[in-house]
Amino acid sequence: MRNLLRTAALMTTCFAAPALADMSPVVVELYTSQGCSSCPPADEMLTELAARDDVIALALHVDYWDYIGWVDEFADPAYTQRQQDYARAAGETTIYTPQFVIAGQDIVIGARGMDVADLIAARRIEDQPVDVDLTWTEDTLSITAQMDDAPAPDGYVVQLAQILPVQSIDIQRGENAGKTIQYSNVVQSITVLGQWDGVEPISFEADVTDADQVAVIVQRGTNGPVAGAAKLIN
Repeated sequence: MRNLLRTAALMTTCFAAPALADMSPVVVELYTSQGCSSCPPADEMLTELAARDDVIALALHVDYWDYIGWVDEFADPAYTQRQQDYARAAGETTIYTPQFVIAGQDIVIGARGMDVADLIAARRIEDQPVDVDLTWTEDTLSITAQMDDAPAPDGYVVQLAQILPVQSIDIQRGENAGKTIQYSNVVQSITVLGQWDGVEPISFEADVTDADQVAVIVQRGTNGPVAGAAKLIN
């Protein structure tokens, strides 16, 4: 029990936000499933990260655990494909749950709090070349992005994620049967708003009607390094 309490205290310290200002938040994607028995500790980690202003925490539920008896209501095959694309970009042939992707570049398998915290800290001190600004008026999200540096030759993809902040689910079958699990920052959808060469500032408008939170991610491809990001709560 002492070791368990010590571990919990260490993780809380690791996930405390550092006193850094005027930097873009770090995008942390968690690939998870309601049918995966090893995922709840990672889901708890994401809940802690979701409370930080310097992190954009995203829970992307995959569908490849559904066959064992519990269909994850948040799962989308598009998220499974996104995870596979990250693995391919990293030269990996296998994907896992739970699996974290930090800033579109770093992959952490399992609920390894220290590794995730260290990678977030390392990415926080890097300059992201794209500034992203968001304005949410009624059902319309206005997005502007501009480069602070020379653009990458292959350009960027501007993506909109619509997010549910907190969902509590009673799992009735599968590996987590009998558990009630809280999920934070569940991604409802990720939409590509457009391609951008980064030469001139760019703007978009998007209809946002059902989400409580949104995040806009500017990325080199949909599986490359994140160049800039912003989040907003309605």
